[in-house]
Amino acid sequence: MHRRERWYHQLDNNRLVRPFDWGLSYIVDHVNGDDPRELFRKHTARVMPASEEFYALPPITDYRLEDDQLTWTSAITTPSPENNIARGRFFPAKSKHGRRSRNAVVVLPQWNAQPESHVEACRIFNFIGMSALRLTLPYHQQRKPAEIERADHLVSTNIGRTIQSMRQAVLDTRAAVRWLKSEGYERVGILGTSVGSCIAFLAFAHETDLDAGAFNHVSGYVADVVWHGLSTAHVRAGFADHLTLDELRTYWQPISPLPFMPRLARMGHRPIRFIIARYDLTFPIDLSRDAIAEARRHKLPLDIVWLPCGHYTTAELPWKAIDAWKIATFFRKQFSRR
Repeated sequence: MHRRERWYHQLDNNRLVRPFDWGLSYIVDHVNGDDPRELFRKHTARVMPASEEFYALPPITDYRLEDDQLTWTSAITTPSPENNIARGRFFPAKSKHGRRSRNAVVVLPQWNAQPESHVEACRIFNFIGMSALRLTLPYHQQRKPAEIERADHLVSTNIGRTIQSMRQAVLDTRAAVRWLKSEGYERVGILGTSVGSCIAFLAFAHETDLDAGAFNHVSGYVADVVWHGLSTAHVRAGFADHLTLDELRTYWQPISPLPFMPRLARMGHRPIRFIIARYDLTFPIDLSRDAIAEARRHKLPLDIVWLPCGHYTTAELPWKAIDAWKIATFFRKQFSRR
């Protein structure tokens, strides 16, 4: 299975080792020769006790749905104009007996997802009577600026831009939830895969209008995934010796799931499902186990599905069918209880 994971990984031959950059301008307004290490430490120390402000969503006034395409102006303004328009593809469930579905799921795909990625999952949600809104992550698809071939700006060797990009993804997710609630959906769940799982968890820890969450591939710290994961080896290479893993973990703490588990525990009972691939080399299994242990320590309402495959091979039969079934039955069970 590990050999197959490495084979899938090497199929993408357009990964670039980009130069390291502190990217201070993405998190602070003025940089006056300050020590970047100290600025990032202060940023983390300021954000963590007040993350509800860091992830606060301002009013969105320009939602626009044309056919199945939903757009709005992202709450974060980046140097890339294309990226500043948030996008989602809407899959409304058909009405039954004259009644429209009251349940919906926000779907966040993986890093470098293609346009059809997770569309099948959205149609499965429709089949079981739930609407779905599949988001385009920052710097993906129509949001990708011309100078990059891959969505490198979402997670990169630019420390500050990665923080901004992940924060933007969380705010876009919260905006999607807000739109669904404004459309009359009473119960909204969230599904995230790979980096989408991380973003979904951060949104889940800050959005009270989310009722249940399924997280496909799980890890506690973004820094550890980048440092040790197969799919991010080129990002790790770009960091070289500019900083240590401990430093990066501190700087990226505000965009990592594990530190927010105590907050999640205080938000009340909302069911969670972790889906973990036993032979995952991209989200190494020891990092998934750490996340499980922390969730259990805080007594989160967690159940776990173990798939006998890896990160890439989750998209192969029979594992993708098992994965889809475990996701669909989780939300059907949770939403049928109310």
